[in-house]
Amino acid sequence: MTLTRSLSMLLLTLSVCVATGCASMGNGSVAEKRQAILDMQQNTLARLYQEKPDTRSQLRDAAGYAVFANANVNVIFFAAGTGYGVVNNNANGSKTYMNMAEGGVGLGIGAKDYRIVMVFHKQSAMNYFVEHGWTLGGNADATAKAGNKGASAEGEGYLGDVTVYTMTESGLALQATIKGTKFWIDSELN
Repeated sequence: MTLTRSLSMLLLTLSVCVATGCASMGNGSVAEKRQAILDMQQNTLARLYQEKPDTRSQLRDAAGYAVFANANVNVIFFAAGTGYGVVNNNANGSKTYMNMAEGGVGLGIGAKDYRIVMVFHKQSAMNYFVEHGWTLGGNADATAKAGNKGASAEGEGYLGDVTVYTMTESGLALQATIKGTKFWIDSELN
């Protein structure tokens, strides 16, 4: 199989995956979908606390935090991804369920499933995120991971009053992109 044909097949597969929502909640009742998101959040936070124990107090003392699951694909010059998650307001205990979509340009190829934890150090930062939900930034990573095997370059970033942690679950990717991400309230789950 030629390289061009292999890339075409990968592009088609990844496009179908994104179009059908690799990171979608799938079928189920509203209660089942919420519970699936809360289970994902619990597993993600357990991993974060294990890898970075100081984050437990950081989340506890923050105005709030968000946890998202995202599936991302990158084919040559374009990247796209979809995901879902929940914002937790520490002041009043409320939860806001949200969706996300991202698109970008750059060089790369591959697909990955990863988690994002955002720590909102001020109430105004969390409110702005829930109400507006846009982010823009650069991303460079190398991932070759399946379950507990393999490796990935993971990191944390600081955006004003928000600290962002990313953790790869699985994937095979080599990419450097400029991307924008839109987060919005899930009208079905709220």
